[in-house]
Amino acid sequence: MSSPGTDPRDRLDGAPMSPIQWTAIAVCVLLNVLDGFDVLVMAFTSDAVSDEWGLSGSELGLLLSAGLAGMALGSIFLAPLADRLGRRAVILTGLVLAATGMGLSAASQSAVQLGALRVLTGIGIGGILASSNVIAAEYANRRWRGLAVSLNSTGYAIGATAGGVIAAALQSDGGWRPVFAFGAVATALLIPVVLWRLPESLDFLLTRRSPGALDRLNRLLAAMRQPRIDALPRPALPGDGGGARPAASLRRILAPELRRNTLLTWTGFFLVMFAFYFVTSWTPKLLVEAGMSADQGITGGVLLNLGGIFGATLLGVLAARFALKHVLVGYLAATAVLLALFVPAASVYGLLLALGALIGVFVNGCVAGLYALTPSVYEPAVRATGVGWGIGIGRIGAILSPVVAGRLLDADWTPGQLFLLVTAVLVAGAVTVNAFRLVPVGRAAEVPAGSAA
Repeated sequence: MSSPGTDPRDRLDGAPMSPIQWTAIAVCVLLNVLDGFDVLVMAFTSDAVSDEWGLSGSELGLLLSAGLAGMALGSIFLAPLADRLGRRAVILTGLVLAATGMGLSAASQSAVQLGALRVLTGIGIGGILASSNVIAAEYANRRWRGLAVSLNSTGYAIGATAGGVIAAALQSDGGWRPVFAFGAVATALLIPVVLWRLPESLDFLLTRRSPGALDRLNRLLAAMRQPRIDALPRPALPGDGGGARPAASLRRILAPELRRNTLLTWTGFFLVMFAFYFVTSWTPKLLVEAGMSADQGITGGVLLNLGGIFGATLLGVLAARFALKHVLVGYLAATAVLLALFVPAASVYGLLLALGALIGVFVNGCVAGLYALTPSVYEPAVRATGVGWGIGIGRIGAILSPVVAGRLLDADWTPGQLFLLVTAVLVAGAVTVNAFRLVPVGRAAEVPAGSAA
């Protein structure tokens, strides 16, 4: 038996990873695959949807942004409930909402109906993402925390790449509706997977201190080959014991000791997601505008997603050896340089493809790095709120990105000028991340091994 008050988080930080910990992270990766599929399912089906209902460009643009708007709402309003009700409960709620929205989208009879259902689906996924990233961070030990959250983010690129292949195959036979039906079935199948293999957040059990939490915690510790504890450790901070309501959690992340990092987190997510969704959404079209064929433009877009599968994983490996903050700043700077070179390289097709793959590696790693770094800013009692608001503010950047790019194209900006604009956005993102001060506040700044202030 361990002594009363011993904190199992300290033991797990220094202990080898157990199979149940890696399994929890693997389930979180699957949840992020859903994000990648859902974000791009509307893009993959946009031509067929537009043809069926005779949509204008602006109407189609609203449909493309509806899912991202829902994700912002889910991250800001649904995700904070995880600090009160549990990360696992919010993930299950999000899966039900997303599966329902996807299934009904397949039967929608108008663009208005489809847009509303895209918002509903996005709300579910927004809640899932914040909670799954928190669980991935909490179940990893100190050494592998950066890799765990980066692998989690790799799921997005896998989902986006697989989604393109699946959408192409299904649409060739049955139009756009089977693509949404497939998404609904795949999402629903994740519900029993979560119930079976995803445990509740360890930090939630320790901080919420609900009836039966000690027994649940000891069962989890036994599964992770850790000793039992006699009593829950005392809260490190006054706010750690009650599962604060969302409004109180928001006040906490804006408290003086956390306000600087919270505002930097919001700014960083906004800038990085603005750049990320510009690159992933507009690259195929802008390559055509720069003089390439439609097939070559699509190939460039696919390479971006393929590169992303490796980018987040590489970032995690580097974060296990070097300061995560410094690795992320390097990723942002490298992406900025590559984007500045991208359009001038359009005349050399092989060089362009190589640059496209490299941009995919680094731009996906930028998002993964922010996901990995953000849980380290907050104590467990408000961690889902902090991560959820960061992702939610980032989604606003994602929503604005296609709109701004479209307006600037209408104003006769060239593809080269647009890529240079996003280069400047990424440089601003690097400056923002470099300004983080990861100073321990209780357990608020549990930075992965090697991370620096």
